[in-house]
Amino acid sequence: MEEKKGKNIGFNIIKNDPMDGHKGFGKGVLTLDNVSPVIIDVEAGEATVDVGAMHARSVVEKGIKFLPDRNEVPDAKPYWVVWVTMDRKEEGPYYAGVTACDMTVNREIRRGYKSLPEHVNRLDKSIKRQIIVDHMDEKSKSILADYLKNHDQGMWERSSDQLKADLSV
Repeated sequence: MEEKKGKNIGFNIIKNDPMDGHKGFGKGVLTLDNVSPVIIDVEAGEATVDVGAMHARSVVEKGIKFLPDRNEVPDAKPYWVVWVTMDRKEEGPYYAGVTACDMTVNREIRRGYKSLPEHVNRLDKSIKRQIIVDHMDEKSKSILADYLKNHDQGMWERSSDQLKADLSV
């Protein structure tokens, strides 16, 4: 019997500020160090961190040609890419920015739909500590909320009331 091998990749670890103590060029620049992309497979009811999504190379995206018109991708499976930014306050780490973008994939025809500008803008908004998840369907909100709570209950508890309210179903 073959054992399935793979890395169990969790959220990025919150690092010290890379610019801490540095007063020169680049001070105050945004960093991707504390951002993790969570992929939600709506049909399977699963959420996983896939760092490949940072460069549009997640397991779901590999081998797929993305088209700008969702009507050109029939019978596509729905996914969400959720950009989760972690930060730290005195009490400990928390989910500071959480933004979601939809994506669809049809593996048979190797085509999918996503709006690259939307993905980039939502990543930027997550880094800037915004919460944009209210447009998600109820099932996906529930999957994401459960995933965030189960990953670290303390991080969930320290997160904003807006995040908790927007993900409540």
